[in-house]
Amino acid sequence: LEMSVPRFWRKIPQRYNLIGTQCTSCQSTFYPPRAFCPDCRRAGEIVPYRFEGKGEVVTFTVIRTASDAFEQQTPFVLAIIRLDEGPLVTAQIVVENVGEACIGMRVRSVFRRIGSDGESGVIHYGTKFIPDVPYPDA
Repeated sequence: LEMSVPRFWRKIPQRYNLIGTQCTSCQSTFYPPRAFCPDCRRAGEIVPYRFEGKGEVVTFTVIRTASDAFEQQTPFVLAIIRLDEGPLVTAQIVVENVGEACIGMRVRSVFRRIGSDGESGVIHYGTKFIPDVPYPDA
């Protein structure tokens, strides 16, 4: 879906920082952000909420043939990830080999290049996920 230029720039903080919302009444979290809680309706106040960016792969697919904009990235893994705080997010998982992806895999968010507007156009950045493995002891 195409997005207007003003809306695109206004939504950058949410995309870059995984900022959603939380209901102060029931503590439910939402991503993308919501204006009101579907459970508490207008009784709960909605406040900004920054997600930790860690979660688990619920399901995934390997994209082997993509549109022209993503043709150079194939094959790649596109997954539905349940963030530890609850919401489901659709995002790319960056792995060395697409065979590494699996249901139940722990992942964490990273800031990566998403694409660009033509060869000399604006480069778009956003959130992708990588396997969440412990860092080796230094």
